[in-house]
Amino acid sequence: MMYAVPLRGIQMRLATVSAAVLCLLAAAALAIPPAMAADAARRTLRVDIQHSGDAGNEHYALDRVVVEPLPWPGNPDRPLDDSNRGSQKFEVVDAASGKVLYSRGYSTVFGEWRTTEEAQDTQRSFQESLRLPMPDAPVQVKVYGRDADNRFALQWSVAMDPAALDVERVAMPAPAQPVEIRHHGDSAHKVDLLLLGDGYTAAEMDKFQADARRLADRLFSVSPFKERASDFNVWALAVPVPESGISRPSTGLHHASATGARYDIFGSERYILTLDNRAFRDLAQYAPYEFVEIMVNGQTYGGGGIFGQFSTVAADNDWADYVFVHEFGHHFAGLADEYYTSDVAYAADGQRVEPWEPNVTALPDPGKLKWQGQMSPAVPLPTPWPKAEFEAYERDVQARRVQLRADRRPEAEMSALFREEQAHVDALFAGAEYRDAIGAFEGANYAATGYYRPQMQCMMFTRADAFCQVCQAAITDIIELYTAVP
Repeated sequence: MMYAVPLRGIQMRLATVSAAVLCLLAAAALAIPPAMAADAARRTLRVDIQHSGDAGNEHYALDRVVVEPLPWPGNPDRPLDDSNRGSQKFEVVDAASGKVLYSRGYSTVFGEWRTTEEAQDTQRSFQESLRLPMPDAPVQVKVYGRDADNRFALQWSVAMDPAALDVERVAMPAPAQPVEIRHHGDSAHKVDLLLLGDGYTAAEMDKFQADARRLADRLFSVSPFKERASDFNVWALAVPVPESGISRPSTGLHHASATGARYDIFGSERYILTLDNRAFRDLAQYAPYEFVEIMVNGQTYGGGGIFGQFSTVAADNDWADYVFVHEFGHHFAGLADEYYTSDVAYAADGQRVEPWEPNVTALPDPGKLKWQGQMSPAVPLPTPWPKAEFEAYERDVQARRVQLRADRRPEAEMSALFREEQAHVDALFAGAEYRDAIGAFEGANYAATGYYRPQMQCMMFTRADAFCQVCQAAITDIIELYTAVP
């Protein structure tokens, strides 16, 4: 059997007293809080890989296999992912029987980079991690990618023996203690969210915790997270850095980083990611987690999110509450961006394949919509909305935004522009006939035509304060994957 009993709780459920003692001694050596040390029988195995190529080719290679210091936090009752989310999927297959023991969909930084202009004539390599419950015997790890029709096709496979000599098993003392922000029970049937800090100095650790609590409170004020708050455990972890803040190369700012997070990813001044997967994973492994939001200590608007990998937010920006939840929507549920007027780093390919993301479609036809069951048959498809007026206004806003950055104006001026923009959009939509309807509104997925979103307004479209009904349902599906008992 692949899974052990739940991993954390008040009761010790190890087979013998001596096993419990050994577990607690190991926890003490690693400085693991007692609340996390209940059952170390099923460890977490991390497979670090290299994902490389260019716009037309991709390759995988094994980097290393690591036994993480904490127990596996996953749901033993839902080992297989049936959500069909992600640009990639991996399966853990028992080598002897061929049975699929575990699977998860995910997306990659490489997958985003290969849509940029740089990828047309440059090859690059990016780090990724596949985390799984420690198998009892040799397995085959299989990685799938999307084919031309967006169906999963096998791309790479590697044999994995958990007893192999080159599996890294050294458990170093934890560099920092995770702080319990919210705790609602055993990880086995809870979502474990880690808020990982970067850009905080030793003197700013109290600020980090305050930022973490504030942003967690914001997440659980938004539906459906609000209604499912008791299904989450939230942890915060940070190690101090020498200088406050993170790198922003476009302004000549370069700082040492705990996670590798920085602005200007793929040439986009607001895009924050880490390209140093090893750094952030080697820190995150000291807290229970299934999802990670990297909170960077900065005032400049920015963030990012990769499904199944991590998301980021500039914690001190005036719009941090919005960005935190929006980017977590990408990371947690694989939600697509529904906006299309902002500059992005991706190069459009002109193809209109039905997206795998649950909240955008290229098929606005009756009977074919992926959210057909949520809409009224009285709503026309495509669904009318004040598109021309919206786009005319947005052209002006985006030009003003570019000029503010070019002139290096104070961040307060950018925040004021965003407030003006959202107020204008809210007023424009207020009188629209289908403002609250579920339909197919053209303009989504970074494209003005050819892709459609389910409702006129959503956190994935503008800086609104709520997810649309389709996005809420998509988020709930993932909560169930990590918490439900069949």
